[in-house]
Amino acid sequence: MPVDPKNPEMRRRRFRPIPVRMLVPNVITLLAICAGLTAIRLSTEGRMELAVAAIVFAALLDGLDGRVARMIKGQSKFGAELDSLADFVNFGVAPGLILYSWQLNELHNGGWIAAMVFAISGGLRLARFNATMDDPNKPAFAANYFTGVPAPAGAITVLLPIYLGFLGLPKPPAMLTAFYTLLIAFLMVSRLPVFSGKTVRMRVPPEMVLPVFVSVIFFIALLIGYPWHILSAGSVLYLLSLPAGWKSYRDHARAAAVPSATPADVASSSPATPFAAVSESEQDDRPARLN
Repeated sequence: MPVDPKNPEMRRRRFRPIPVRMLVPNVITLLAICAGLTAIRLSTEGRMELAVAAIVFAALLDGLDGRVARMIKGQSKFGAELDSLADFVNFGVAPGLILYSWQLNELHNGGWIAAMVFAISGGLRLARFNATMDDPNKPAFAANYFTGVPAPAGAITVLLPIYLGFLGLPKPPAMLTAFYTLLIAFLMVSRLPVFSGKTVRMRVPPEMVLPVFVSVIFFIALLIGYPWHILSAGSVLYLLSLPAGWKSYRDHARAAAVPSATPADVASSSPATPFAAVSESEQDDRPARLN
């Protein structure tokens, strides 16, 4: 039989059109990459304040793209991979180069090694996150914790010496800045449980809507008017809160390791026994963790 090239079945199959809602989160991620690359350029030109502001802007966009994707149901595998690439550039490479241009270059090879270790640690942390994201052996409560300091938080906290310099404080020794950079890099690749807040319910009671609006506007005004004060205080408070996240994770792990009571034990024990109290608290907390 002769083959008709005009037959629709013989035509090349084309890709289906992509909805616009799938593109919006990726555009936000691309804007974040542009901000990170611009921060690198600004740091090489000596405009450190704008460079740091670009990193902060990239961090805000990073927190926005995922929430927008979930809100408009625009999640995609492409978007997840693009987001990981953006995090490596914005929160691994860019902060390391900014610190090197600001002070680490005084140590020559030693400063470059510190900046390079930080950038590589950011990439390794992201690779581990992607590899363990769908781990079926994770306990339910582990979804509320990061393993190690997340890349955006690491990028914001590692720039603390620069914030303090913008406040007029004397520049610390280059060796101290290099040690601090390596410390944050270690926290990023460590197994330290860090509270993420992903499972915290984001619903606001009706009577609290206006106070929440006022609080958000007030915080944004403070960040614009006193950026280095807010970033310095936020970085210090975040580092001080890390032991609290570790303790909370250990408490959840101990509670999950307690063996559940058998029906015979429940029938023979009173509600005031420790096993009954633990069982009731676990039952009350489980729906909240799953939701």
